[in-house]
Amino acid sequence: MDSTQLALLALLLGAIIGVGASLLTLIALRARERAAREASEAVPAGITAVLDAMDDPAAVVDTSGQVIAISPTAPWLGIEKDAPLEHTGLRDLVRAARGGTTETANLRLLRGGMSSESRLVAARATRVSERYILLLVRDLSEQERLEQMRHDFIANTSHELKTPVGAVTLLAEAIELAADDPAQVRAFTARLSAEADRLGRLTGRIMNLSRLQAAEELTSVGDVAIDEVVASAVEAHLVQADSAGVELARGGDRGLYVRGDAQILKEAIGNLVANAIAYSPRGSRVGVGVRTNGGVVEIAVTDQGIGIAEADQQRVFERFYRADQARSRRTGGSGLGLSIVKHAVSRHGGEIRLWSQPDRGSTFTVRLPLAEAPVIDSPVKKKKKRKPAVAGAQAVKKGRE
Repeated sequence: MDSTQLALLALLLGAIIGVGASLLTLIALRARERAAREASEAVPAGITAVLDAMDDPAAVVDTSGQVIAISPTAPWLGIEKDAPLEHTGLRDLVRAARGGTTETANLRLLRGGMSSESRLVAARATRVSERYILLLVRDLSEQERLEQMRHDFIANTSHELKTPVGAVTLLAEAIELAADDPAQVRAFTARLSAEADRLGRLTGRIMNLSRLQAAEELTSVGDVAIDEVVASAVEAHLVQADSAGVELARGGDRGLYVRGDAQILKEAIGNLVANAIAYSPRGSRVGVGVRTNGGVVEIAVTDQGIGIAEADQQRVFERFYRADQARSRRTGGSGLGLSIVKHAVSRHGGEIRLWSQPDRGSTFTVRLPLAEAPVIDSPVKKKKKRKPAVAGAQAVKKGRE
């Protein structure tokens, strides 16, 4: 057999192999389509329509754990159609329901995608045919958050309010007993006023913290000028700084904006400035600096105070935690300021960082997503509109002269 015949034979064999491969591929595709069609047809009538109308995550799963149909919100928990069920807890629930019983369980699941947030859910698996199981998932995270908020509020009030309330009661009794001694009455009255002020501040802070915990999202969102936030926080504490002999200074970038609630951000930065002044020695400086860093606005409040020990740095954002108990009592600190700041920054999609060394001071840095500066109408048009009025006024003035 010569070379030409060998070449023709090779071409023929190649063509046969190519046709065979194509046929096998076509057969496999047809088989897959047929299996999918059969699976779709085997799903009990009406379930697909019900899934499409559901707000909660739900899916029809076969006995092997393969997802056959899903509701529109199912991908929120990482449940994808024509893919295996990923969550171990849900797989175990489906496996338990294969015997024909309805199985329920409360599970903590991670959201789909890159999110590391876990959600508390109530899952229910019911067998609806020989091959398929209906899986229903209801998010309980909002109920859990509200219950935690209620528990925290009760703990907050019982933990802290009892001290000033008890002091007010004792001082009122002391004033009654010292009714014949004007000097003692004046002394007790001054202390009573101080305790009442402390009680008012503490109540206000507890309410602020509860308000921040009351909703997952901000209710009033707009373009917030960082210049305005920092200026407000600094100006509000000038008297405190002057009384403490502490210099307040600000610097850094200007003209930056974020999206959020201006009042909440002013209170948060104001709390950091107030803390910095309270823990700084006389003659020192507290600085507020602003800069951008990779699409993030950083607002740093730096003091030259006593600093925070490394063991306390992870706990200073807990409610009612005080790194320096003695100083907190002297300054009237409630231990809520940093907790309020943390919740406020978190509501704006940001984070707060802490650097501190004992006897060298501390720096609290609030990091928020940078937003584009809002477009402001040019004042040129307004000036043009006012020109005739100004000219008329000048003419009247000239005529009077």
